Amino acid sequence: MEMVLRKKNGVTLIELLIALVIFGLLGGSLYKTFVSQTKSYTIEDQLVDMQQNIRAGINRMMREIRMSGFGNVSMVLPVTLNGSTFNNVVNPNTPVAGSLTIISANETGPTLTAPGNAAQNQITLTSLADNDSNVLFDTGNRRYVSIGGLESYTITNITGNTLTLSGGLTYNHPAGTPVFGIRAINYQVGIVGTTPTLLRDENDGAGAQPEADSIETLQFGYFDANGNVTANPPDIRMVQVTLTARTNMTDPDLKGGDGYRRRQIASDIHLKNMGIAL
Repeated sequence: MEMVLRKKNGVTLIELLIALVIFGLLGGSLYKTFVSQTKSYTIEDQLVDMQQNIRAGINRMMREIRMSGFGNVSMVLPVTLNGSTFNNVVNPNTPVAGSLTIISANETGPTLTAPGNAAQNQITLTSLADNDSNVLFDTGNRRYVSIGGLESYTITNITGNTLTLSGGLTYNHPAGTPVFGIRAINYQVGIVGTTPTLLRDENDGAGAQPEADSIETLQFGYFDANGNVTANPPDIRMVQVTLTARTNMTDPDLKGGDGYRRRQIASDIHLKNMGIAL
């Protein structure tokens, strides 16, 4: 019987080494692509967060500063809240340099349950709290009140939902008229943990609350009705706000500086209630 020998094909050591080299090159290239894409995603995510923070920070400021003086709050000036006295509707560099405190009535509030007639010094409300159960009125740091946004007084006593005011009403107010708490709202930048943060304080004793994190600087400019820079609070008709935000993390590949990416946004806010005589 004749035996037939067949040649068996296999992989030589050289071929195996070449395959390993090619695989290593492909794997390294894929890894670099993955790292690059992950880094790009992280940077984009950081930039989106930064944009959201700076927008959230300036939007509320714009709304509240624009409403400075709402409620005819000049009737109760100067106001003393949380141990500090505020002489003007707009108080630059108060309580610290670089900050701003405005006096304004809240945008929402309870209503009168019965008409408030001229010369009457008592009003009864549907509630002493807002829809989130936050107390709006007391005889301490929440003792200033505006009726219908037209006239303001100091609360001297509270019995149930009835407020006794420091003077008789000037106008007649029908049942259902909104009643607003007056606040001294302060904006400044502080450090929370290790993060620079935009802080908002209503001076009601609750302390400053974080409004937006990673806000590095806050700057104010003040202008009169003619667009000229002014340092006299009663003359202020426009406030320019400039915020600078930074990313939460540094970018090691960012050349120059400290590695943080930054964005700046500015807005000119015209005060709607300044210079209005009732």
